[in-house]
Amino acid sequence: MISFIIPTLNEEKVIEETLRNLSDYQGLHEIIISDGGSADLTLEIAKNYNCKIVQHLETHKQTIAEGRNEGAFLSVGNYIVEMDADTRFPNINEFFRIMVDVFDKNPNIVGATTWFRVYPEDETFFDRLIFRITCMVSLVLNNYLGLSSTRGGEFQMVRADAFRKIGGYNKNVVAMEDNEMFSRLRKLGRIYFEKDLFIYHSGRRAHILGWPRLIFTFIINSFYLLVFKKVKSKTWKVVR
Repeated sequence: MISFIIPTLNEEKVIEETLRNLSDYQGLHEIIISDGGSADLTLEIAKNYNCKIVQHLETHKQTIAEGRNEGAFLSVGNYIVEMDADTRFPNINEFFRIMVDVFDKNPNIVGATTWFRVYPEDETFFDRLIFRITCMVSLVLNNYLGLSSTRGGEFQMVRADAFRKIGGYNKNVVAMEDNEMFSRLRKLGRIYFEKDLFIYHSGRRAHILGWPRLIFTFIINSFYLLVFKKVKSKTWKVVR
């Protein structure tokens, strides 16, 4: 069984297409929406797709890591798929047939990711170039150097028992929570990059904030995470 975990905050523009995509999956699964306080139609849309919904009701602002955890710790699947509200899978049944097969044949693999692409209708030259480079880095680090890396939280698939064993994401990490989690998960086994698959996402953060700003932030946070085990960013700007 696969548990799809989607953290949300005012995602009415993208969530329905994502849920429609997931509803095409014919395998045993559940969809959990972990909402950080949406004031739009996000939750109304999710209810139409029979999603499980967990809402953040505390007064402090929820981090993305906290949102991912709150959904994952309610899940009952053998595999947890952490994704974003704008993540979509081409040929979803074949995609997860291959991914589950990877885990079944390799019991030492505890986490996996793959190529990221921007929706074809929105993709720019720099999207293609930068995502290709960053994903290639992840491929080399994971599959050939035995380290851990992911391009982002748009897609991470992990064994549920391993995820719980490490305590999930570090809720105090406001950015790059995906890489931080994979770095701890690697202590239990291999992180694998599947070379023959890819996922789509909107690329909205780079399109709105600009690639130069995003790359600079990534470099600084990566350095801080490597050296100080925390990121430089104090908050993560919401982009919609």
